[in-house]
Amino acid sequence: MTTAHSAHVSSAKHAWAGGLRMFAGVMLALAGLLGIFRGIMAIAEDDIFVSTPKYVFRFDLTGWGWIHLCLGIVALLVSFGLFQASAWARYTGVGIAALVVIANFLSLPYYPWWSVIMIALSGFIIWALCVDRGDDMGGPATGGQS
Repeated sequence: MTTAHSAHVSSAKHAWAGGLRMFAGVMLALAGLLGIFRGIMAIAEDDIFVSTPKYVFRFDLTGWGWIHLCLGIVALLVSFGLFQASAWARYTGVGIAALVVIANFLSLPYYPWWSVIMIALSGFIIWALCVDRGDDMGGPATGGQS
């Protein structure tokens, strides 16, 4: 009876981990697409961005556009790895989401509300990828008795 119970708990953990991995993959793909669009808007010098004259981390709007575009492309590519349950994608996803947080924090004065939304979204991505343990990536647990 203990074996059946532990198999059920293990199955529930794998389902939970798979769901979090899928959530993180979808959210990272969404963040990547939105970063690509934001980058294109900034490169095109759209009038949607505000200009702040005295900001410590001041870059040209085109520079911010290229940063967001590159991060968005990498985030989109890493999200495809998360759909395949790759371990490299999990670690890279945490790193890319952290870089997205930093980039949005630094570009906060240019588009404040959207930057805050992207920081929160990236926080959820990091949470989902960190809660998913590495030994849950490859299917049923190999430790213990069968």
